[in-house]
Amino acid sequence: MNDDRTAPAGSPRSTRSARSPQDELAERLTEVFDLVGPLYRRVHRKVEQAAPVEGLSVGVRAVLDLLRARGPLTVPQMGRAQALSRQFVQRMVNDAARQELVESVPNPAHRRSSLIRLTERGRAAIGAVRAREHELLRRVDGDLTMADVDACLRVLGAMHALFDDVDVD
Repeated sequence: MNDDRTAPAGSPRSTRSARSPQDELAERLTEVFDLVGPLYRRVHRKVEQAAPVEGLSVGVRAVLDLLRARGPLTVPQMGRAQALSRQFVQRMVNDAARQELVESVPNPAHRRSSLIRLTERGRAAIGAVRAREHELLRRVDGDLTMADVDACLRVLGAMHALFDDVDVD
């Protein structure tokens, strides 16, 4: 019995079911979304479970890690970088400031929008969190190589760029 998968090349039946490379790629990229959403939510829960140990919410952890990686930033810059609303980032910065993990400093480029930077306590806190996460990630199975990770980052980066124009505020 011949179905679309086994129809001889060039037959009307096979051309009807033929998919373009872009369609096949789009279908596979949908599989990436199907994995990324649940993965993000599980990681979120894992960070929340560890919050009593480190005292950091997921949002505060994200702010601290961004400041660790990029140095002092304004709240709007952090919101854009994380695709989060400025209001949400401000709440996370306020929480971090209450814990003396970040501080506001004058912004030479803009008088009304202070720069937020890590304090020594904040640097130590995000360092401890990242060390714990690093130890956990060392246990990833699957014989993954650096080339696999490079390819993953390339794919996710391209997907991220597709949605760069989405307004989060």
